[in-house]
Amino acid sequence: MSRLPEIANPTRLIYPSDLSDAEWEGLQPLLPAPKGFGAPRTVDLREVLNAIFYVQRTGCQWEMLPHDLPPHPTVYKYFQKWQRKGIWQDLHDTLRYHLRREMGREADSSVAMADSQSVKTTEKRGRSTALMVARRLKAVSDISSWIHRAS
Repeated sequence: MSRLPEIANPTRLIYPSDLSDAEWEGLQPLLPAPKGFGAPRTVDLREVLNAIFYVQRTGCQWEMLPHDLPPHPTVYKYFQKWQRKGIWQDLHDTLRYHLRREMGREADSSVAMADSQSVKTTEKRGRSTALMVARRLKAVSDISSWIHRAS
């Protein structure tokens, strides 16, 4: 069952991945402000986020964004720029901090978990890969020395 967010005045079809008004109010202050110079920002950042979340939720290609969302080059430009500048990590960390505070927990987690089965598999694979590479290098070395003896 899909969850349609509550939006006061939708100007287009509502997608299940869209931000609700409450979610937007929480995210808006965390987004970068306009630079203050150059051409003014003409794109609606809420719609940019809606488009990014649409791609993330549906798994579609950027070029396959619905026509009622901002153009895919614009959306992808913001996505890349925010990733490069660490905005996504900052959003994540800030939201996690506030959520943990609301739940009455410490701001930072004091527990870390590792799946021992994954660690063993990775360790074993690393060792077997190293041995395989060493065998191949030895075989190449043997072939090379054989060629030199034959000539």
